[in-house]
Amino acid sequence: MPPHTHADAHAVDTAARLRAAGLRVTDSRRAVVEALGERPHASAEELFAVVAQTVPGTSLQSVYNALGDFVDAGLARRIEPAGRPGLFELRVDDNHHHLICSSCGAVEDVDCVVGAAPCLTPSDAHGYAVQVAEVTFWGVCPACSADRAAAVPAAS
Repeated sequence: MPPHTHADAHAVDTAARLRAAGLRVTDSRRAVVEALGERPHASAEELFAVVAQTVPGTSLQSVYNALGDFVDAGLARRIEPAGRPGLFELRVDDNHHHLICSSCGAVEDVDCVVGAAPCLTPSDAHGYAVQVAEVTFWGVCPACSADRAAAVPAAS
């Protein structure tokens, strides 16, 4: 019997992750989870481009369906930055936030800003039992800042 490889173990982990979320294991779903694990904060279109290379019969709609199933099952989280397509990530076990570059669109996770989840207390909760706070910080990433600084000619 041949020895197990890292790829075999990874495939088992992915299948177990899907089953633990109550989802049927398919080649397409497995490929979407693996692509999302390698590319957190990816759009469905970005994931489709990756998945289509390994599962040729996959459609963009099947990637959207898988992502919707993942979000519904609590396996993935969808973030919706203003003016951008929805992005997906597998980090769902905490109430973290995001820092997004307004120039290039890079996304970074930011741990809870202050205190325990839901991190922020509204000035008036209007009777709601707040469970989650979603905070998006917008700014310019270090690479874009450096590019901007390099593009500005030095004063003579």
